[in-house]
Amino acid sequence: MSHDTSHDTAHDTSHRRRSRDGLWPLVFLAPLMIGVIVFYFWPILATFLNSFSSFGPFGDRSFAGLENYRALLSDTFVPRAVLNTAIYTAIVLLGIPIAVGVASLMNQKGLRLTRFYQVLFFLPAVSMPVAVALVWRMIFNHEFGVVNWALSLVGIEGPYWITAPWWALLAVSIVGLWASLPLAIIILSAGLQGIPSELYEAAQLDGASALRQFSSVTVPLLSPSIFFLTIITAINGFQLFDLLFAMMGQANPAMADTQSLVYLFYSEAFRQNDQGYASVIALLILLIIGVFTLLQFRMQRRWVHYE
Repeated sequence: MSHDTSHDTAHDTSHRRRSRDGLWPLVFLAPLMIGVIVFYFWPILATFLNSFSSFGPFGDRSFAGLENYRALLSDTFVPRAVLNTAIYTAIVLLGIPIAVGVASLMNQKGLRLTRFYQVLFFLPAVSMPVAVALVWRMIFNHEFGVVNWALSLVGIEGPYWITAPWWALLAVSIVGLWASLPLAIIILSAGLQGIPSELYEAAQLDGASALRQFSSVTVPLLSPSIFFLTIITAINGFQLFDLLFAMMGQANPAMADTQSLVYLFYSEAFRQNDQGYASVIALLILLIIGVFTLLQFRMQRRWVHYE
């Protein structure tokens, strides 16, 4: 009997010790989880609740039902904003294959001034976004911009890059592509350094050319990094606002035809003070990003190689 009692006591003590040990991970995770709930989950829930409300000029709130959702379906600015956002995102995604090529060239053995090139390509990432946008606004200026001056040398009259709807979107997209290159090059350069040199040596022994080595060795083994960049770049593209705002300005006559979904949200929430309708637009942005990310994760099995 005494043996059974001592055994039960030891078992209970061990169980309590494991229970206390199991609480420590929760203690360390609690600040992070509280931050996620307060700054991520609660704003999404509050936005969802606001989408069924109508707000007055003095902050008074009333239940609006599905009125804001019906307004979204009949708003002619929404399809154009979705199209503008999709075009911008597609153009910015073109920076990933460009970054793959640049990172591969920078990773070549015997290349001189490699550190200088890395710093040069990383400069846009440490520059103030608004300052960068203002500089590019001057570059694309119709009267004295560098781009139109270069076009005039070959007899081409440059367009009004910033005030013409489609040209303005193209100009903003070019700057967005340029600004996305530094992060992509850094991540891809790190991925390239993780590829064993033995694979390239084996490919050379098999008679593979440099182009064949790039397509059969480099790209497949870089596919996890490319997949990560695709997700991040697309999410950033769908959230286009600050670059568009700084380059074009609110009084630009082309803004109505060039605005992104996030700019439309800003306009409705802070200029028109229609927070209920702005919440619906925010949910639309969340839905688009979620669907695109889900599709990418479903399609990664076909082209991403983890081994």
